[in-house]
Amino acid sequence: MKELEECTKAISVGGNLFKDKWGTPDVVGVREPRKSDIVKLPTEIVSAEVKLDSAGLITAFGQACAYRLFSHKSYIVVPVASPEDDISRLDALARIFGIGLILFDATDPKDPKFEIRVRAAKLEPDMFYVNRCMKLVEDQLFN
Repeated sequence: MKELEECTKAISVGGNLFKDKWGTPDVVGVREPRKSDIVKLPTEIVSAEVKLDSAGLITAFGQACAYRLFSHKSYIVVPVASPEDDISRLDALARIFGIGLILFDATDPKDPKFEIRVRAAKLEPDMFYVNRCMKLVEDQLFN
């Protein structure tokens, strides 16, 4: 997400940190205004669901949709080697639902060659869920 300049800070989360059946994103980022910004943007939360292989792409889409509860922007990050039919469907669904789609080379962790296929639309999340989820990552993400 740093390559997109969507975040000023991002952390790896994953697992079940949010302790919620709706899931925990693999990466959560925050975009805060910089001191040098003349016009200050409001704080934004960005989430990403990363899949290392093409199994579970439909599940990844559902998870990214669920992250919209607490994120201004949500991304799915999938291997470029995924079946083209699956990527095409994700591309279409991402555009319909405002979810971002990023492709990457899963065979080269040192140089994943991230490719933005669809940028996430900024939508307003539910502030109850924003505060509930961000409290769990507050120390790592906001300090």
